[in-house]
Amino acid sequence: MKRLFARIGKAFAYAVGAIAAVFVLVQAWFLGHVVYWKHFDPGTTSFMERRLEALRAKNPKAALKHQWADYDRISAHLKRAVVAAEDAKFIDHEGFDWEGIQRAIERNQQRGKVVAGGSTISQQLAKNLFLSGERSVVRKGQEALITLMLEAVLSKRRILELYLNVAEWGEGVFGAEAAARHYFGASAANLAPAQAARLAAMLPRPRFYDRNRGSQYLATYTERILARMPGAQLP
Repeated sequence: MKRLFARIGKAFAYAVGAIAAVFVLVQAWFLGHVVYWKHFDPGTTSFMERRLEALRAKNPKAALKHQWADYDRISAHLKRAVVAAEDAKFIDHEGFDWEGIQRAIERNQQRGKVVAGGSTISQQLAKNLFLSGERSVVRKGQEALITLMLEAVLSKRRILELYLNVAEWGEGVFGAEAAARHYFGASAANLAPAQAARLAAMLPRPRFYDRNRGSQYLATYTERILARMPGAQLP
């Protein structure tokens, strides 16, 4: 009996060790990519690949609209609009806005469903770069770990630059440059304040607002963002 328990204990220890080793290797893979993207721009992301796959299921010739724009070639108006709309404390936090998360939890409890997220720009970037849109404890845990990696390795300026270039802005539209050209026929560098505010207002539901550009809520939310933009702090 003692030998049996010893064998079970040894097998359990091996199993735990193997799981721990796989976990470390997976995190090292994520970290390696984050370090690489400190100096090099990603050509695509996990979320972009999933969207392209979905589009090609309907049209095998479908392609994404995406063109990289360096930080200095993106309008400061758009940067301020996105920070004002998505993460007002972006400059100050280390990846997580705990007050925002608490407010989101309270709103969701009041409504009895998920109506607010509370995710920071860093968290959204982590999801866009690596993960799927599924909601699960494991996925959120991995998102948190990647967020910590992003904040530890990258500057706030680089995080915002990456986010603005990989965010979804419509059906097959990714990044500020493609979004500016898709909606306004302009470059990301030349966006006016009202145009920037409108793009930021679209971020929670980009594909929906691409199809419903006359939405009254979108117009109202755009005005609210426009009013908050002067107070937004940029890296």
